[in-house]
Amino acid sequence: MVVIDVLNDAGGRELLLNKYGLRRVPVLAKGDQYALGQMLDPFARLAGVPMPGAERLSPQALYEKYGMVFAAAQRYARQFPVEHFRERVIPHRPRLVRTLCYHVFRIGEAFLESWGGAEYSQGIADGEPPESWSGDDIARYGAGVWKRYETWWNGLDDRSLSRILKTYYGDTAAHLVFERCTWHSAQHCRQLVAVLERIGIEADGVLTASDLAGLPLPERLWE
Repeated sequence: MVVIDVLNDAGGRELLLNKYGLRRVPVLAKGDQYALGQMLDPFARLAGVPMPGAERLSPQALYEKYGMVFAAAQRYARQFPVEHFRERVIPHRPRLVRTLCYHVFRIGEAFLESWGGAEYSQGIADGEPPESWSGDDIARYGAGVWKRYETWWNGLDDRSLSRILKTYYGDTAAHLVFERCTWHSAQHCRQLVAVLERIGIEADGVLTASDLAGLPLPERLWE
C-alpha cells in the first residue's frame, strides 16, 4: 500500500484530483476504485479489512453523547486566552484554534441543515466564525445550535433516523451521517484538550473513555 500525504507530498493533491476528480481526504484508492473515508464501512470493504464487531450506537445514544460533546466544547472554547486564540492548532496546518472551536459546532449545525433538505456537501461544515467573535461568543453559538438539536429531537415522531440524506459521499441513512458528525466533533474536542494542555491549561472536564465509548474514533489525535 502506498500512502500519500496531500499536505507534504509533492503532487499528491493533484494526483487525487486528476485521476479521481476528488478534492477531499481521506481516500483509499485501488486501481480505478476508490472509497471516501467519511464512511468507514465502504472504506474497510475496499481495503479488505473486517469492521470491528461492536454494535453501532443507537440514535438515542448518539444524541446523548453529542450533547456531552457540545457541552465540553463550549467549556473549552471559553478557556482559551485571547493571546492563543489565533494561533495554529498544530504548526504545519493552517487551521486556527478559534476556527477549530467553531468547527466543532458547525459540524452539528450542518447535520440539521441536511436533515432539512440541504445536501451535506464538501465544505458545508467548514468556514470561519465572525472576525470579532471571542471564545465566549463561539461557546454561545454552540449553545444555540444545541438548543436547535433539542427542539429537533423532541419533535421527531420516528427516532430511528432512517431518512436518506444527500451527502457528497453518496445517499446515506441519517443515522450514519449523525454518527459521523458525532464522532467528528468528538475527535476535534480531543484535539482542543491537547492544545489547552500544550499551553499549560487543564481542560475543564475532559471527556472520558466512557463518554466516548462506542464512537468509531481514530486512535491518534491528528488522523
